[in-house]
Amino acid sequence: MGATSGAVWGRVEQQDFRSRVRGTLLGAAVGDALGGPADALSLEEIRAAYGGEGLLDLAFGHGRRGTVTHHTQLTLFTVDGLIRAQVRRDTGAWHPPTDVHRAYLRWAATQRDWGPDERREDDGWLAREEWLYARRDPTRALLIGLGDGTMGTLEAPKNPGELGPEAVARSAPFGLLVGWEPQLVVQLAVECAAQTHGHPIAYLSAGAYAVIVHALARGDSPDGAVQRALALLAVRPGHQPVSAALQHALGAVRQGMPTPARVEELAGDGTADGLLAASVYCALVGEDVRHGLCLAVNQSGPSAAAGALAGGLLGALHGETALPPAWLAELEGRPTMLELADDFAMEMTQGPALHGPAGSSPGWLARYPRA
Repeated sequence: MGATSGAVWGRVEQQDFRSRVRGTLLGAAVGDALGGPADALSLEEIRAAYGGEGLLDLAFGHGRRGTVTHHTQLTLFTVDGLIRAQVRRDTGAWHPPTDVHRAYLRWAATQRDWGPDERREDDGWLAREEWLYARRDPTRALLIGLGDGTMGTLEAPKNPGELGPEAVARSAPFGLLVGWEPQLVVQLAVECAAQTHGHPIAYLSAGAYAVIVHALARGDSPDGAVQRALALLAVRPGHQPVSAALQHALGAVRQGMPTPARVEELAGDGTADGLLAASVYCALVGEDVRHGLCLAVNQSGPSAAAGALAGGLLGALHGETALPPAWLAELEGRPTMLELADDFAMEMTQGPALHGPAGSSPGWLARYPRA
């Protein structure tokens, strides 16, 4: 798993890519933060709590406005794992699912420990960010899937009956591997999803979401991105429910003005394929990022995951400057996200200048150890 299509990076291309990386990570996080306080509420309860039109602004969750959930935490560790995979490639070792799994184990440690352990030299900088040690309602599937050192694989997946959207909600970073061929993006996202969510609906939804982000980050239209995902899904066993959900989302776009009822219908019972369909629909019909995110979270399913998924798509499509600035100003962990996004963009566009056979930046290897 390593062939790439060799993107050529001029200055303009690098700046566009960085904007889309920032947009994807910040968009997913701000959608997560918007939906988090409504996560356990029905649409009727959301309207009762926040007014007749529902949740239209950041609300209090975990002590203040703008806090994120485990979806954002895991997305950041996905990015960390992908950077580490590129750095470790210098050693001749190239198996990105292993590096992402190690990153997820570092996240699992944040859910058990009081704070960073300076004795773990191989943690790198992200695992030393104290704000990430807050426990934000991680699901049982995540804690079980990452509860030991054994990595789930497609042949022996963790939680083979798990249909939830959590693996999809951490999968946007795979789509930011814009130099990779789309089928490799799908494969990597699927393999990493199976580390916690072993049902085909869950891991194929993650693959589909990643390749939609990938197409958007490469400048494709939203409709074209979904068509690309459908074509790549078609060859995979068990794809039918996920493909049907995406087709349902495309069909819903032509059914008049968007409504919470339509989003609820697409989301269904909150499984991975339903949340994927709902988020794709919201990205397709949203008048702007704010409208698309509000549409995604005002429904009775898992609002944080829906917001994170829609935000990742909208951020990849429009870049960081399209995100609501007032929400970004209150977003928990924004400095960390910007730092990580810029590191990812720098690694993907200028990696050979940071590390390689001819020499490596000590500062970079301290941030992203090869171990």
